[in-house]
Amino acid sequence: MGDNPTRPTATRSPSMAQVAARAGVSHQTVSRVLNDASLVKEETRLRVLAAIEELGYRRNYAARILATNRSRRIGMITAHLGLHGPSMIALGVQEAGYAEGYDVSLVGLPELSRAMLDNAVDRLSDQAVEAIVVAVAHRDAAEMVRSLRLAVPVVTVQGVVAGTPLAAGIDQELGAELAVGHLLDLGHRHVAHLAGPSDWVEAEQRRAGWRRAHELRGLLPGPELQGDWSPESGHRAGLRVADDPHVTAVFAGNDPMALGLLNALHARGRRVPDDVSVVGFDDVPEAAYYWPALTTVSQDFAALGRGALTLALAAVRGDHEATLDPVVPTLTVRASTAAPRD
Repeated sequence: MGDNPTRPTATRSPSMAQVAARAGVSHQTVSRVLNDASLVKEETRLRVLAAIEELGYRRNYAARILATNRSRRIGMITAHLGLHGPSMIALGVQEAGYAEGYDVSLVGLPELSRAMLDNAVDRLSDQAVEAIVVAVAHRDAAEMVRSLRLAVPVVTVQGVVAGTPLAAGIDQELGAELAVGHLLDLGHRHVAHLAGPSDWVEAEQRRAGWRRAHELRGLLPGPELQGDWSPESGHRAGLRVADDPHVTAVFAGNDPMALGLLNALHARGRRVPDDVSVVGFDDVPEAAYYWPALTTVSQDFAALGRGALTLALAAVRGDHEATLDPVVPTLTVRASTAAPRD
């Protein structure tokens, strides 16, 4: 039986030599263009890029690493991607990497342990990443990261202390101060706090901001309630708040807990904000559609991602003491806060 004349035949990917021939330049010139060298004239560079596009050339990834000792790939380790903050941080780093011509390899940890962290590092090392961004806010994570022995630099985000080398973060304490200060400036005297998990650095930083806002005004804080970032924990706390007529305002450590709190207050007949004002933290996309629309702290995760990548690239260039100021959060005021009733 003869060959089917309509069957497509397999073709090999075009080579760098073919690109060079099409552009009328040397093999070395094509290599310089691919590696963003500054020695190539603009006219020549455009001609090479046109040949690459015309031929559909795709450079072999492994060959690029061997030729340049650069993978243009950043690794990222994170956990709790089901939560708004960690997922948005991961997205911010990925978008920043893309803008700078870097791929970002993400490894999500199902739980935080030294074994899991070591495994994630091994997986990223196999991909020849140039640096690793670690975004895990547990208190134990910082010590685990410091104990790692790596051949590439590590940048930390989430729960970092200002001025720490290779650490990018959002000023969590300031964000809490803005939220609680807003309530106190409305006339509330003692703001209750629904806190996040005690083993999260960011939860402790937000708690510190809650206390500081009172201290700056010479006031004592209201009661502290313990949550776990979930709406369920917010609902449980909300039932306690609803039974306490002395509580007129609550600062929730994140928006999902604020959602559960609102639900419990509504169920018990406490009106928001007439009877109790509520402020959250994170400004999740749904916050504007809570009932009532939630006053909350907004975090610029895109700026955080750019900062993390800036530090990673600085470290790749040899600056292992690079620092960045923390990203400044903002308060978005909506309908869930008002002055207390007389």
